[in-house]
Amino acid sequence: MFVDMENWKNGWYGIGIGLDPNEIDSLIELLHMIKKDPEQHFHMSSEFEGEGGIGDIEIYIKEEKQNNNMKLLGKAIEPGTEIE
Repeated sequence: MFVDMENWKNGWYGIGIGLDPNEIDSLIELLHMIKKDPEQHFHMSSEFEGEGGIGDIEIYIKEEKQNNNMKLLGKAIEPGTEIE
């Protein structure tokens, strides 16, 4: 897994998470786990090597009273699109 943070220099930041194909099933299993047991959570954690960066990302079921501040979107590019 590779995680990076991009400073958009307008007060906002982007987080990119790159997964190895074999990590996708593990992520899906962990998401199913917290869906079945909302008291649970899991982490994506750094090895804490290098100059610093993203140390930890916690994934949990939000409380109903919490307002959303992000949303899921669909595909980033259409199938067959060439990236230059």
